[in-house]
Order: sequence, then C-alpha cells, then structure tokens
Amino acid sequence: MVEESLTHTSAAPHQPRAPLDPPQPLTFLLCLPTGCCRPRGAHLCCPPRCVCVTSLLLLAATVAIKIASLAFPSANRLCAASNNRTGFLCNDRVTCIPASQVCDRTSNCRDGEDEQEELCGDLPRSLPTYLVFRCGNPAHWVYADKRCNGINDCGDCSDEIGSLSACPPCGSAWWSCSPVFHEYCACVPRSLCRDSVQHCTSWSDEYLCTP
Repeated sequence: MVEESLTHTSAAPHQPRAPLDPPQPLTFLLCLPTGCCRPRGAHLCCPPRCVCVTSLLLLAATVAIKIASLAFPSANRLCAASNNRTGFLCNDRVTCIPASQVCDRTSNCRDGEDEQEELCGDLPRSLPTYLVFRCGNPAHWVYADKRCNGINDCGDCSDEIGSLSACPPCGSAWWSCSPVFHEYCACVPRSLCRDSVQHCTSWSDEYLCTP
C-alpha cells in the first residue's frame, strides 16, 4: 500500500494590525489662503505661509471683540479732531473723526461704529452729550464741532457769541465786525476783505481789513 504523504502547511504567523489613527477632532477649519492646510494623522499640517484657524479660535476672537466694545462705550470716545475740534474716537483708538461725521449715514470709522443704532437711533438724545451743542432755542441743536467755527449754524448765533458758546475772539483768519449777512455772527473771513462786496455794516471789510 502506498502511503499518501500529506504535506502539512503551517499557517503564516499572525501579523498584528497596524493601529488605527485616532479620530480627528470635530472642528471647523478656516485655512488662509483657502485649502492650504493638509491633514496629517490627527493633526493638520500648515505650511509657514498659511494660517489654520479653528472654530474655537474664531469664537474666542468674537467674544474678545464684544468684551472690548463693552469696555469702550460711546461715552469714552471724546477726542480732538482736526483744528482741535470735538471728535469721536473709533475702535482702533487712533482715528478721530469730527463730531459732525457721526450718524451722517457714512461709515467714517473702519468698523462702522459711528453709524450704530445705539448712537443714531434717536438723535440727538441717543448721542453722547459731548457730541451735542444745544442752541439758544432749546428746540435746535448742532454738533459740538460746529461751535465757534465762525458760521451761524444755530440760526441765532448762539453757537458763536454769548455765554453758551464761550467762543474766543476772532482768529487771525477772520475780521471782527458786525456782519451784514446772516451766515456770520461776529467775524467774517479775511478772504472776503476788499472783494468789492459789503460784508460788515461799517464797510470796514473794504477799507480797513486786508486779506
């Protein structure tokens, strides 16, 4: 009898499975520029020229901005604009816009804080008091940077003469006299002197004043 030889094939040694990468954290990513961040295992590879921002960082930045705005209310924004006139300080703590540019329907501050509903919802009551000048007629008001600018903005000259405005004497660019035209109150611009038009009741703008 021929014995059949059975060839035993030994099973291959057990190979341990490669460990699975741990699950990537659930997060939303903003890559600047878009798409520059690449996954590597459980982490993101971000080349030096790129920035990867997680949703948590975005949330933290939003909260920080909100806290900063609360810590810097409208009442603390008084500043000196051009020609040392009353101004409104923007969020960047550098830009100072004239008071009359607040609530003029144009965003003069980079973040638009000069046009917020908080300021502009109920003029002039919604404005900080330092931005408002009350005229002699209680029903009238002008922006504070219009006080003592040489122009009759109130209509009764209370923003240019009298105890309410407390304006200094006419500056070097103005001629002191009693003006003919309602536009001026106690001074006329020297640029109008000797222009063959009467601007002062005494005619001094034509005979004494020099441009």
